[in-house]
Amino acid sequence: MNDTIAAIATPLAPSAIGILRLSGPEAIAVIDRVFTPGHGAPMSQRPDRALVYGALRDPEGQVIDYCLATVSRAPHSYTGEDTAELQCHGSPSALVLALDALFAAGARQALAGEFTRRAFLAGKLDLTRTEAIADLIHAESPAAVRQAAGQLGGALAVAIEEIYQSLTDLLAHFHAVLDYPDEDIEPFQAAEISRALQAAAGKLDQLAGSYRRGRALMEGVPCAIIGRPNAGKSTLFNALLGYDRAIVTPIAGTTRDTVEERLNLGGILLRLIDTAGLHQADDQVEQLGMDRSRAAVAQAELVLVVLDGSRPLTQEDEAVLALGLAAPRCVVIFNKDDLPAPEKLQLPPLPDAVPVVRLSALTGDGVDQLELAMEQLFPEDPGVRPGALLTNARQAQAAGQARQAVARAARALEDGLSPDAVLTDVEQALTALGELTGRVVREDVTARIFERFCVGK
Repeated sequence: MNDTIAAIATPLAPSAIGILRLSGPEAIAVIDRVFTPGHGAPMSQRPDRALVYGALRDPEGQVIDYCLATVSRAPHSYTGEDTAELQCHGSPSALVLALDALFAAGARQALAGEFTRRAFLAGKLDLTRTEAIADLIHAESPAAVRQAAGQLGGALAVAIEEIYQSLTDLLAHFHAVLDYPDEDIEPFQAAEISRALQAAAGKLDQLAGSYRRGRALMEGVPCAIIGRPNAGKSTLFNALLGYDRAIVTPIAGTTRDTVEERLNLGGILLRLIDTAGLHQADDQVEQLGMDRSRAAVAQAELVLVVLDGSRPLTQEDEAVLALGLAAPRCVVIFNKDDLPAPEKLQLPPLPDAVPVVRLSALTGDGVDQLELAMEQLFPEDPGVRPGALLTNARQAQAAGQARQAVARAARALEDGLSPDAVLTDVEQALTALGELTGRVVREDVTARIFERFCVGK
């Protein structure tokens, strides 16, 4: 990285503040060419992280803005290089002019995520912290923010490092015995290897098992709303979103296709899917809509079964209920609580873990009870440190490969193979863990990671 990059780090929309960033060997020299402090020495003679007020000028010397500038010198900066930052007024036109001035002074346009990529290559961040930055930028719920912030603080890296070091100690002891037979080094015992492998396997199981919750935090829980026609599914869908996304009419069967939106409910990010009503129908279009409804249910981790609480249950309701109870998680909702309920309205026996909520999607009464049900269905795991969850497929794949390698090593030990054969699998586990944190760097992997980043970060 021998060139200097620059980018606008804030959205191009009118705002109070607009920020431009530079990084590279000429970052401070470039700032000196475009920024004149209001008094005193140029930025190249200023201490790190001091905010200086002055004029930002274009190549012809005309003032673009009066703003603040600061510099941070290598290696004590985000990227590990010399860096500089301009805090301007948030006019999109002014920011574009300022960026052009930086280009004219010797910088080039930064690529998406290039600042963070330089930080990673300089050893300032491992891959788990790097991915946490993108997760934090894209977080859509308080729980996702806390997870990303914890991961950025190193919680996941620490959990991985504990496993990595335990397996490294295993390898180091073995190689010491093998390479220095004349030294007084305690020989390896099969029981000791077995205990170490079992401990690593247990931690890897916990780590791999965290992916489901981590993915749900960052991507949202697939949640299908199902019920027979006119039960109020689309009305509930709109009520939860806070605006009219799905068409609602008194005519049964209005919804013919699935409609999906994301929202935060009870602190849980949901990928909420409104579906066509499930019932007996000969209409081909309705049948196609119901096929899509059933497909959505098959892929959902949570199903909201909506029943018309103003009418007695029908066989169609019971069929819908059975479909919802087959999902990993289910909430039964008696809708239309604003209308009189029939005298006899009884549900078949339900599992204890299935919440039952009464609400009116039309008035909004009772929606708070649905939020409480979400909190009960997705409690935080007190045994997992904040930020120690796997949140993407790359991480889950690497952790899975490490777990498989440890399992192979344990089987080889049970089969009586020699320690060197066992430890070959241990080395493969270490390689997989190295890919997880970035100790083992693959260009195609890092390229995919930085595709998620915005320009200027």
